[in-house]
Amino acid sequence: MGMLQAGIIPVTPFQQNCTVLFDPDTKEGVVVDPGGDVETIVKVVEENGFKVKEIWLTHGHLDHAGGAKDLKAALGIDIVGPHKDDLPLLQRIETQQLKYGITGLKNVEPDRWLEDGDKVSFGNHEFEVYHTPGHAPGHVIYVNRAQNFAHLGDVLFNGSIGRTDLPGGDHDQLMASIRDKVLPLGDDVGFICGHGPGSRIGDERRNNPFLQGI
Repeated sequence: MGMLQAGIIPVTPFQQNCTVLFDPDTKEGVVVDPGGDVETIVKVVEENGFKVKEIWLTHGHLDHAGGAKDLKAALGIDIVGPHKDDLPLLQRIETQQLKYGITGLKNVEPDRWLEDGDKVSFGNHEFEVYHTPGHAPGHVIYVNRAQNFAHLGDVLFNGSIGRTDLPGGDHDQLMASIRDKVLPLGDDVGFICGHGPGSRIGDERRNNPFLQGI
């Protein structure tokens, strides 16, 4: 097995970071947060010869989960995550897209919900699951201890934090998730987030204006 690698496919008008996590030796991997543009995702998978095991969702917002049902059908794989508290969001994707002038996204329910403390994996690459509400009630993050890597979805960004003004958002809850679940992962942990460039937790601890004093 090779070192864990990641490729990002920006999808939807929100330019959400749909992520392929994969092993370069076996080409086995998963797709995290296929928010839309499923034909593009499938093309990338096919052109690179990826053997996608599962779809992992960080949360139920339309730009992260709106393409999951079609990608499941295209690849014949299961959808895993998020936490069950995001079911109402997943059931409103088709309605929510109308507010943004988007079409083609679909409501979805995963084959398996995730809980805090669960583990998910592909090949020898194991990830710990943390329930991190605040941006969305059922938001989860995926942490690979072996390589000091995390996928944080929309909890923490490079220089910012997740929005809490959307349905189900709670600023105090988000800050508690960052303080109690994300920062303790360690300064050396590098992360991919749901939008924009990634970072390291230590850099955000020192420089992110939203994290000062927590």
